[in-house]
Amino acid sequence: MRPQMKRMKKLYALVLVMVAMVLNVQAQNDPKAKKILDAVSNTVKAYKTISASFSIKSLTSRGVNNGTKTGTIVTKGQKYVLKEGKTEILCDGAKTYNYDGSKTITVSAVEESGQTLTPQKILSGSYDKDFIYRLVGTKGNLHEIEMKPIDTRKNFSKVNIFVDKAKNMIVRAVILDKGNNTVQVSFSNMVPNKNLADNLFAFNPAKYPKDVEILD
Repeated sequence: MRPQMKRMKKLYALVLVMVAMVLNVQAQNDPKAKKILDAVSNTVKAYKTISASFSIKSLTSRGVNNGTKTGTIVTKGQKYVLKEGKTEILCDGAKTYNYDGSKTITVSAVEESGQTLTPQKILSGSYDKDFIYRLVGTKGNLHEIEMKPIDTRKNFSKVNIFVDKAKNMIVRAVILDKGNNTVQVSFSNMVPNKNLADNLFAFNPAKYPKDVEILD
């Protein structure tokens, strides 16, 4: 058999394996959970902007409380500004600017910051390409959906989200990292369609201390 034919057969076999893997992943997704997530995604897409408060509670694998942090987030499409105390994360849709609250701003491309699950990503409800998910409970006014990342390089092993049935919005998420530590993210005071100027999501070095170092 010619070397070129052998290479083509190997390539064809590889493509078949990849397609089978994709189909297998899709088959594992719970259609009930998908229906709920689609409703969340449609709700979020219908809003021009979203403003909300959030709290982040951290627990060690032994259940020791590491404390609770609070902050605010505003989103406009793929752009967002997240503030937590003196720290700030600003995303203009292409780059993310992470200010440590002191003297350093770290700049990264949006795709480079994809290993973490930020409040903005939780709110978006767009999980089809990133997770295997299933509906694990419905109680009171909330649906609970368990999601596991397809990309094992993520720094968390699973996340359980809680969806308000009436509003089709995610109000809480419980994230389990690979060390079995838990982060609980809760949202409150959600206000859609606030009038937010575009320059709110534009990086402006003048807003920060003069001696701030920008690392990109």
